[in-house]
Amino acid sequence: MTHNDSTSEIHRSTLELAKELIARRSIHADDAGCLDILANRLAKSGFSYERMDRGKPHNRVRNLWARRGSDQPIVCLAGHVDVPPPESIERWTSDPFVPTERDGCLFGRGASDMKTAVAAMMTATERFVGRTPDHRGSIAIALTSDKEGAVNDGTLAIVQQILWRGEQIDACILGDPTSLARAGDSMKNGRRGLLHGTLAVKGVQGHVAYPELARNPIHQALPALQELVAAEWDCGNEYSPPTSFHISNIHAGTGTANILPGRLEVQFSFRFGTQSSVDGLRTRVRDVLTRHGVNPDLSWALVRAPYCTPRGRLTDVMTAAAAAAGVTPAFSTTGGTSDGAVFATIATEVVECGPVAIPPEAVDEYVRLADIVPLSQIYEQAITALLAPQSA
Repeated sequence: MTHNDSTSEIHRSTLELAKELIARRSIHADDAGCLDILANRLAKSGFSYERMDRGKPHNRVRNLWARRGSDQPIVCLAGHVDVPPPESIERWTSDPFVPTERDGCLFGRGASDMKTAVAAMMTATERFVGRTPDHRGSIAIALTSDKEGAVNDGTLAIVQQILWRGEQIDACILGDPTSLARAGDSMKNGRRGLLHGTLAVKGVQGHVAYPELARNPIHQALPALQELVAAEWDCGNEYSPPTSFHISNIHAGTGTANILPGRLEVQFSFRFGTQSSVDGLRTRVRDVLTRHGVNPDLSWALVRAPYCTPRGRLTDVMTAAAAAAGVTPAFSTTGGTSDGAVFATIATEVVECGPVAIPPEAVDEYVRLADIVPLSQIYEQAITALLAPQSA
């Protein structure tokens, strides 16, 4: 088979599988049969697999863990097959669940996030196993149908089961859409954490004509809020920008101009890297409020902890794999949260690499057809570097 024939076959096989997955209405926890399709293919390549489904019977999340080999190192390729519901369907140029090629792109819900990446991982794995059946260590595939939903019964369930067995993943590659202009030009070697906070300040409601009989919680909290907004929380690091603090909602008052409120509620969020800790951020907020005489009634919700994989074996491997595809990747931890933080609890190194990222829940979601082959080749090159038998 010539190089052109090989490239054509990679494109054909990956595109066909991506289309097959996109055609499945796998909204939120419903995998719509995607995992069965993938499990059957993995079995043909010598993988043993098991379902790690979890949740209530009427809304059970379907998860798949497959593995080929029993030794270390374990290299895990991970992703999800669920998609957010396609709102404003009338604005889509074509049916979101009918994969459609036009203008050099493949359109459909999940094309970018992340069914094409899952298809590329699968075909890359199949080629590697076919060429190197006696590879070192183990290849693992972790797939969930609970990335776009509540996320409590998806990747977390898989990771908890692996932890319970006392196993450790050496390298984990996720297929989240990370690229900017072409596949592989941008990768994530970490993600910032997301911490939500809610501050409630009690005052005494009253009339503006008699302010001495009232206590305005807005005035009481304002100096502290101004300090929090202006604070420098940390200086960032090589991969992550400084921690940011943003107020998203403020609620107070009755809607009447001459009535002072009796209660203030402020909702805010931190985006933070590994240079800051959850406890440290909470303590600083409380200290600022207390210093300004605000009796802090705070509640917190940690959505995701941050993680970061320093430059090392996996980042070097991914850089070389991308170079073979003609690109030089930039590593960062910007963007939203991902399941990378969950895998980081059991994986020594984690890197995310996927197609060009488009706005979340976008109308006419797409992936560039020209990125399909390079993406699958990047995954194959990485697996080969990590698991090919070492020469004597």
